[in-house]
Amino acid sequence: MSDKKIVYATDRKYAESHEWAKPEGDLVVIGISDYAQDQLGDVVFVELPSVGATVSAGKTFGVVESVKAASDVYAPISGAVAEINESLKEHPETVNKDAFNAGWFIKVRPSNAGEMEKLFDAATYQGKIEAGEIH
Repeated sequence: MSDKKIVYATDRKYAESHEWAKPEGDLVVIGISDYAQDQLGDVVFVELPSVGATVSAGKTFGVVESVKAASDVYAPISGAVAEINESLKEHPETVNKDAFNAGWFIKVRPSNAGEMEKLFDAATYQGKIEAGEIH
């Protein structure tokens, strides 16, 4: 874990498994949190689903590998993959540099809008990490 200050962007919701979801028009952009990328260390590979694939809330949709470990990535919401971040194939380190913007993973057309309400806001997510309730 580095000494840098972890950012908890307030314009998105968070899953207990450290993914974020941000509505963007009729899609939801999904990535991993700044906390998650900091815990992983240097990201060296990202595996994402194909466009058109269906993801389900709480289920694995990809893998992120760092110099330390490989970790599954879970969908915070269910839906069809509308777009993937192709640039991560060549530049996986973008996840470390800009987890909330250029380092996004997939864009999903949600199939159940109510699932967003089950996710944490930034303050709740940060509080649970700081209290040691989620790791």
